Amino acid sequence: MGDWRRLLTKRGTSVELNEYISILRKRWISVAIIALATLAATAAVTLLMTPKYSASNRMFFAVEAGDSVSDLAQGSTFTERQMTSYAEVATSPLVLEPVIEDLGLSVTTAGLADALTVTVPPETVILEITATDQNPELAAEIANAVAEELTVAVGDLSPARQDGTEAVRATVTSPAVAPTEPSSPNVTRNLALGLVLGLMLGVGVALLREMLDTKVRNERDINTVTETSVIGTVGFDPAGVEQPVFMYDDPTGQRAEAVRRLRTNLQFVDLADRPGSIVVTSSVPGEGKSTTAINLAVALADSGARVVLVDADLRRPSIADYMGLEGRVGLTTVLIGRAEIGDVVHPWRDTSLDILPSGQIPPNPSELLGSRAMATLLGTLTQSYDMVLIDSPPLLPVTDAAVLTKLAGGALVVAGADRIHKAQLAESLDNLENVDARVLGIVLNKVEQKGRDGYEYTYESYSAVDSSGQPVPRPDRRLAPGSRTATWPGKPLAAHSRRS
Repeated sequence: MGDWRRLLTKRGTSVELNEYISILRKRWISVAIIALATLAATAAVTLLMTPKYSASNRMFFAVEAGDSVSDLAQGSTFTERQMTSYAEVATSPLVLEPVIEDLGLSVTTAGLADALTVTVPPETVILEITATDQNPELAAEIANAVAEELTVAVGDLSPARQDGTEAVRATVTSPAVAPTEPSSPNVTRNLALGLVLGLMLGVGVALLREMLDTKVRNERDINTVTETSVIGTVGFDPAGVEQPVFMYDDPTGQRAEAVRRLRTNLQFVDLADRPGSIVVTSSVPGEGKSTTAINLAVALADSGARVVLVDADLRRPSIADYMGLEGRVGLTTVLIGRAEIGDVVHPWRDTSLDILPSGQIPPNPSELLGSRAMATLLGTLTQSYDMVLIDSPPLLPVTDAAVLTKLAGGALVVAGADRIHKAQLAESLDNLENVDARVLGIVLNKVEQKGRDGYEYTYESYSAVDSSGQPVPRPDRRLAPGSRTATWPGKPLAAHSRRS
């Protein structure tokens, strides 16, 4: 509950306009699908509706008043006041029963009243009667029949004059005629409403999905979980399984450049207290912690630092397989006292990177990694190398990484985009915080490169050409053995010679 409370507190309740735009840009396909589906459903319902026709007529009401202006004004005012009453009479059984009998309709007076619309334009003595039916001719007949019966009813209900004539006279000024076009359904209006409704529904679903989406997908999601900085972002490449050491196999690729930026950012973390050993871990398996550790080690070695990569994942070791080395002897062999460090460390290619494989998987990994022997080994490695990188198991399944981070100088937490939930990341950071471990930063890994919202960029390498126009091969970007002149910031390097 504490993790979720913290997530909600950090996320807040307001969303900025650019976030709405980003959400819609990311989910525009689902919005379009919902809008088109709603439009198609509206079109289908509209086509299945039975067409109805509306016919209207108009009646004029006048009072038989005297010849004086005053009498005419009084009569006009009286008629205007009575128009609402006349509209009510038009849909009463007094009018509709004779209409049903005359036209032979099989409907009740209530049903016929539902098919009628009687309106009075403001400040007029005009009454408009509209009848709606599936048959256009019958709609016109009903409207005219109601007008005729209303004329009779008004004469009967109005007080007679002294000479016996009707005080109020109703006249049909515009008889109803059979319409040629249906009044409903209104195809254009229905489709427009369907499209608007579909867009609103699509946008609503997109926003709801975003609110309910608990996966870590970008740096903004991480910022809702923790204040720990994201010091690196590495893109996703489907060929990553075939090229785990992409810093070597694809040195000019996008992921290689991302790891170089991670290396640069890492150099500026805690300048006053530079860590000599770093644990690389993640929350759950499959986030790419091992490949991140491998390629960061290669990048550090390329900068001239003398680096050792330790495979401390004593449950599912993978460094030796990825690097093409024999891993049956290694860390566990040293920890149990059956070998010295120099006997099991492997130099990797012509670089200043050494690899310490995991060795055989022990029955008690956590106890072995938290032992005094492990602390002594780390102390020896940090004195012999400029940087010690330790690949450890994920934080949530086991406690190995938390134990190691307590012994090391800090931890890099790898967060796999679209592979971990925010609550899981929060719990992992809490586990490190509970043991007073030092978190150096978060590496957002396997980010989908989707243009503006992704981390896509173009890396272009330039090479010189000779007099014939042929490109001149670029020199190897790695330093030759024995020529280590670069420095790890805050920690000058002495010249190192490779072991035989």
